[in-house]
Amino acid sequence: MSKRDFYEVLGVSRTVTEVELKTAYRRLAMKHHPDRNPGDKTSEESFKEAKQAYEVLSDPAKRRAYDQHGHAAFESGMGGRGGAGFNDVGDIFGDIFGDIFGGGRARQPRRGADLRYTIELDLDEAVAGLERDIHVPSLVVCEACKGTGSSDGKTHTCNTCHGHGRVRIQQGIFSIQQACPHCEGTGKAIESPCGDCHGNGRTETERVLKVKIPSGVDTGDRIHLTGEGEAGPGGAPS
Repeated sequence: MSKRDFYEVLGVSRTVTEVELKTAYRRLAMKHHPDRNPGDKTSEESFKEAKQAYEVLSDPAKRRAYDQHGHAAFESGMGGRGGAGFNDVGDIFGDIFGDIFGGGRARQPRRGADLRYTIELDLDEAVAGLERDIHVPSLVVCEACKGTGSSDGKTHTCNTCHGHGRVRIQQGIFSIQQACPHCEGTGKAIESPCGDCHGNGRTETERVLKVKIPSGVDTGDRIHLTGEGEAGPGGAPS
């Protein structure tokens, strides 16, 4: 089944502004929210469709990719390990055009993944605002090896990417670079893995984050906590 155009889903034009986009999404989210339509599968699917469309079009990089390539920009086969996720699309198209004109960007530490958490409020809480503690499972820098993944600090050049941190794959007419799956983009391989994190440089834990929710929040509003995402490979920042 083919997907509907994201602009059509939200009922907006391709020149829609950020404010207009948010207004359109809020309207649809409130109309089709599962809590307002219990057991209604059609509304549930409409809610999911609107949410996906907004997640793409509200992000400038994802929107540019979608405008150029449509749904194909986010489908399986555009990158390694089952295709590109939304977080990777900017890297993929940057690498495509970097390769065409003579080659790629310098290796950079891969930042950790963003964490998303849904908080449900009753009407009184939404109107008044509040501060709430949330328990979030997360990957943090391994204390034993300080994020290096090595028990003795010794590393050698990755044999897969030869220290570049990136490997090249062929996708149709394009030659695409992506982070090396063996060394996770660091360019280095570990000789003696850390016993605590098994060479990953990160360990799983549950963190408690204090979130201040302002008064007057609406369905679909987001609160960003800078620097509170997961640690990246090799001790890279969140």
